[in-house]
Amino acid sequence: MGPKKVLVGVTGGIAAYKAADLVSRLVKQGIQVQVIMTENAARFISPLTFEALSGRPVWLDEFSTAGGLSVPHVQLAGEADLFVIVPATANTVAKLAWGMADNLLSAVALVYNKTLLIAPAMNTNMYHHPALQENLKILKSRGVCVIEPDSGRLACGATGPGKLAPVEEIVALVQWHLFQPKKLLGKKVVVTAGGTRENIDPVRYIGNRSSGKMGFALAQAAWLRGAEVVLIAGPVGLTPPSQVAFYPVESAREMREVVLQHYDEAHIVVKAAAVADYRVVDPGTQKIKKREQDLELVLTKNPDILRELGEKKRHQVLVGFAAETEELLDNAQEKLVKKNLDLIVANDVTRQDAGFNVDTNEVTLLFPDGRQELLPLMSKEALAHRIFEVIESLPRFQRFND
Repeated sequence: MGPKKVLVGVTGGIAAYKAADLVSRLVKQGIQVQVIMTENAARFISPLTFEALSGRPVWLDEFSTAGGLSVPHVQLAGEADLFVIVPATANTVAKLAWGMADNLLSAVALVYNKTLLIAPAMNTNMYHHPALQENLKILKSRGVCVIEPDSGRLACGATGPGKLAPVEEIVALVQWHLFQPKKLLGKKVVVTAGGTRENIDPVRYIGNRSSGKMGFALAQAAWLRGAEVVLIAGPVGLTPPSQVAFYPVESAREMREVVLQHYDEAHIVVKAAAVADYRVVDPGTQKIKKREQDLELVLTKNPDILRELGEKKRHQVLVGFAAETEELLDNAQEKLVKKNLDLIVANDVTRQDAGFNVDTNEVTLLFPDGRQELLPLMSKEALAHRIFEVIESLPRFQRFND
């Protein structure tokens, strides 16, 4: 199969310049982008900008010969896997709602019979107007995905809803609609990520080197596959994926509390977090000052969240990670059995191209029946999808659909 093809419609609003960012991001993901602009959109931003970013001629009207199509509104609609209009002005929203086709963009929309996304952007009074709201209601009833605008200061100086939704949110929704299959639709997935911190005093803590990248990739992959996702993460320097419920925590005990809140309703739990095994018995309430003598810390065991989940497991698919520095497979196998897991992902964190703080990983999957599957080095995003492919093939997961 070739690359996915996305039509990007750009209409005449000040937010048209943000569509350039959208096109750039989609192209970088290997998506083939074809831009259609209205005449007024070209007053805000040059078609040449989109031609340079997309690598394809921009369509402005039905009678342009630049693209070599005989019936552009039909052929452009037929070739696209997805159509997204950014920004969608009040005028364009009205045309879409009432089936008008007085320019190329609206004509393509009238022919198009797959997924249509629109991102309205306009003055806040226009957005609140009953006619505009009724038009959006009509479009939603027809299955159009309306990407609701943000609130904030608008170009006209007003403050309120009407600001174009963040480009990263639009990109995420484009990815969601393009990704197939959606085998996790109707399923709740809980993912833990990052390392936890245990206070020594208000300034210092015991922690580890986990960046959270693997857990965040897993949350994103689960959402793309259709799941309702809960992401519970220790302190990390990452932005949570769009459209997931995000719970930031700090300590192992805080993570345990939030995980247990969601466990009963979860279908799949993936514990990718690097949870601290120990915490300080008596952390200082004030900063511990430097002294001549050595400082001794007394540590006590933290709750073993994964083991507790394994003991409570009923219907859930429970997946763990084993980040090891020696005897990788033996240690992972022991953890798999002790914690009643359905799958464990073992990786050697001493490697420079896998494990903590890098964008790639090489792992071995271990199963309760003794099977092992060594996966080659790949991006953490690709690995996340491979892990969910394996989860979707497990007998316990298959019972959800019986």
